[in-house]
Amino acid sequence: MRKHILAITIICAMVAGCAHNEKAQSEAEKATGLTEKESANSKIDSNMKKIMIIDGGPRKNMNTAAMVEAFAEGVREGGAEAKVVRLYDLEYKGCRSCMACQLKDKRVPSCQWKDELTDILAECTNADGLVIASPIYYGEVTAMTRAFIERLTFPWLSYSEGKIEAPKKMPVTMIYTMNAGPAYSEQMHKGALGQVESLLGSALGCTVEIIEANNTTQVKDYSRYDFSEGTAEAKKKWRDEHWEEDLQKARDAGKRMATNE
Repeated sequence: MRKHILAITIICAMVAGCAHNEKAQSEAEKATGLTEKESANSKIDSNMKKIMIIDGGPRKNMNTAAMVEAFAEGVREGGAEAKVVRLYDLEYKGCRSCMACQLKDKRVPSCQWKDELTDILAECTNADGLVIASPIYYGEVTAMTRAFIERLTFPWLSYSEGKIEAPKKMPVTMIYTMNAGPAYSEQMHKGALGQVESLLGSALGCTVEIIEANNTTQVKDYSRYDFSEGTAEAKKKWRDEHWEEDLQKARDAGKRMATNE
């Protein structure tokens, strides 16, 4: 009888222990938001390539944002992580010329000025690929994009060695959306755009890939704005003929970067 009671006591203790463990596991899952299986998968995912995609356009639902999302889709299809950052959502300025990144024997791989861009710059420096997307204003990238590039690249510059070199090499793609047609865009690459592309290519040890969407639609209702007669019709015709092709170019480029093709 005593043995029987003892056996029942042990079984009850084991059941209580299992229940406690299940409760503890359940609480852990609630705290992390991950099941045990998902947690294991997240560890595997940490080994994925990470592609940083910088959206330097001001509008969330227009041309540049659409091209960025298409590129991100291609990256994910290729099995890599795509992190999209919208610069216009962040509070920051360009290089302050504090020179902290140029101190002797205290060089740092990324800008240390503390604001909402600091951690993004560090992520870009350590990524496996970099994409910078911007609409073209007066033949150049947006001011926010320019400020980002200043902050990203200046720590890589060595005055004493006369060169600019990032601590990690990676592929780079520039995505441009513009009102101008293909003929005019060729001229821009010989000016300010070409200088930026050369800078990034030299620093990151690659040939920068260029993806363009030309003659883009600037507004949804042209009748409300001061455009020349016939602009709306011409823009619509071009968009109908080229826009899906432009998106596919971005998607294909994203997959190439993810798979090293």
